[in-house]
Amino acid sequence: MAGFPKKLHQKLQERSTKDALRELAPTSPKVDFVSNDYLGMAKDEVILKNAYQLLLNRGKLRNGATGSRLLSGNSALFLETEEEVASFYGSEAALIFNSGYAANLGFFASVPQRTDVVLYDEFIHASIRDGIVMGNAKSYKYEHNNVEDLKDLINRVQSANNPDMECYVVTEAVFSMDGDSPDMVAFIKVCKDFGCHLIVDEAHTIKRLDQKQKAIEHGNEDPIFARLVTFGKAIGVQGAAILGSAHLKSYLINFARSFVYTTAIPPMSIASILLAHTDDQIERMKVITALLQKNIQYFNHQTEALGLSDIFIPSSSPIHCCIIPGNKKVKEMAVLIQNSGFDIRPILAPTIPEGQERLRFCLHSYNTQEEIKEVLSILSKALNT
Repeated sequence: MAGFPKKLHQKLQERSTKDALRELAPTSPKVDFVSNDYLGMAKDEVILKNAYQLLLNRGKLRNGATGSRLLSGNSALFLETEEEVASFYGSEAALIFNSGYAANLGFFASVPQRTDVVLYDEFIHASIRDGIVMGNAKSYKYEHNNVEDLKDLINRVQSANNPDMECYVVTEAVFSMDGDSPDMVAFIKVCKDFGCHLIVDEAHTIKRLDQKQKAIEHGNEDPIFARLVTFGKAIGVQGAAILGSAHLKSYLINFARSFVYTTAIPPMSIASILLAHTDDQIERMKVITALLQKNIQYFNHQTEALGLSDIFIPSSSPIHCCIIPGNKKVKEMAVLIQNSGFDIRPILAPTIPEGQERLRFCLHSYNTQEEIKEVLSILSKALNT
């Protein structure tokens, strides 16, 4: 067998030298401040048992989907689930993908055409960047959450007066590495004024359960061209969906390669998605979401009380990031906190720019206020010694 290529070995060595080498570690029994299971739904035995029973009752209990959805992998359960998901999020149609990464890859590699442009936030997720690279459209980045910079960029690309050009603007409802959010009302207005198509990655948001139709505050027609929602975070199962018009769904079925050329996710996952989005779950999720919101408020109150606000990125989401520059330093801080019984992970360069290394705290409905207070107290003492 040939030896490992020298150039690849050098790249690994460079990562190691910079304290940036990624390695897999088992999940930890420590207090969870790292997972995306914001509402604790991944551990929900009710959904798990009911999904099994649903498949058993319908005679569809099996390990795998057996093929792509365009061949043997589709089922009435898939279609029923997509209808339920679309209704739950107030959208005309939904198309389920195997993951959020696959959904973004398929969308951005196929929807924007050669004569089009994609304008993306400088901190946009890697899956969107990869999809743009695979596509044929030109792309330009705008300053993070900066509406004025976006306007200037739209003016520049539209000044070419290309009648065949469609302009796509993409942002995230909650940015996964910062936990902050754009002014969505302003973004919607800009895209409406300039005739652009707005795409929003909602992977890290929590569904507004007090409002069945998300578009109601903007009128009857949803002003957003496409939304990505994932099921592997707050919903606690597997998969993702692109929400939009029936025409968009049809287009993706025909041209999104990450949908066309992959085996569908297993029936158990589809049954779990369906059950997580039924009306029966809404009241339960309202209670759980209220607990999460209280924890977010308490976390922000504690950071202020401990004098930590200046090193945390402002956030009203479950994601809270403490900037501790330098891979070595932030890793040492993470180990110190882990040794105190809390599962917290550092985010290192090159995942984020050098000098922006951070500890990323993910809050959950099941975290206690005592846990929040203790982990922040440990952080505060460590930073002041």
